[in-house]
Amino acid sequence: MQKTILNNGVEMPLIGYGVFQISPEICTRCVREALDVGYRSIDTAQAYYNEEAVGTALKESGIAREDIFLTTKVWISNAGEEKAAKSIDESLRKLQTDYLDLVLIHQPFGDYHGTYRAMEKAVKQGKIRAIGLSNFYNDRFIDVAETYEIKPAVLQLETHVFCQQKAMRDLVNEYGTKLMAWAPLAEGKNNLFNDSILSEIGEKYGKTAAQVALKFLVSEDIIIIPKSVHKERMAENLAIEDFSLIEREMQIIRTMDTGHTLIADFSNPALAKFLLHYED
Repeated sequence: MQKTILNNGVEMPLIGYGVFQISPEICTRCVREALDVGYRSIDTAQAYYNEEAVGTALKESGIAREDIFLTTKVWISNAGEEKAAKSIDESLRKLQTDYLDLVLIHQPFGDYHGTYRAMEKAVKQGKIRAIGLSNFYNDRFIDVAETYEIKPAVLQLETHVFCQQKAMRDLVNEYGTKLMAWAPLAEGKNNLFNDSILSEIGEKYGKTAAQVALKFLVSEDIIIIPKSVHKERMAENLAIEDFSLIEREMQIIRTMDTGHTLIADFSNPALAKFLLHYED
């Protein structure tokens, strides 16, 4: 599986399996199936309520821990140095592991500076291999990147063909930070699965519009974590390493960028209030 190298030398698969909005009742089954079809990177979070289910799936799979790249995220209610440290230990317990490959601050709210300090300490204690941020834009990303000894290895943002995050990619490149795409298929918005541009390119390679959309991101060295609860779709999302997009096709897809998000605007005060009062 194709990998990228983070700014601290850690290798991370470019394609992972995301478990956002997968209930604990089916999450163990879904993660086991994802591992069965070949995924070796799993992305969860404290606020997804399914860390325990992920941990069970990993344990039941029999796959060596060192062969799996495991990501979780610290939620706002666990912000602050002391609370974040305790929450990381709790995530380790739920995931049935003694280390995490990547831990992100989930949202740019609350005492995220205290959280980042806790994450730095956890790296030095051997509990975490790499740390980063999720949903931090512009000044808030710089606030962390310029303040701490350990630079964010990963920044996870809404990223897809309609929102390619070109400005943020230019910004984070200065720190060697890799962009990680949540909602890499835009949750199907703008009729992505039937898009004429993506479908026409895909026809040439015997691929779907969705596979072309994912291949574009990976070709830009963007980490992706597509989600599906159907094993055949999991396999389809993973089956993008057997073809390459030519530069003309890449340029055409770049013109699809709208320059704005379609799913979540983190500068929206209403969204900020919702997240700050969301209980994990």
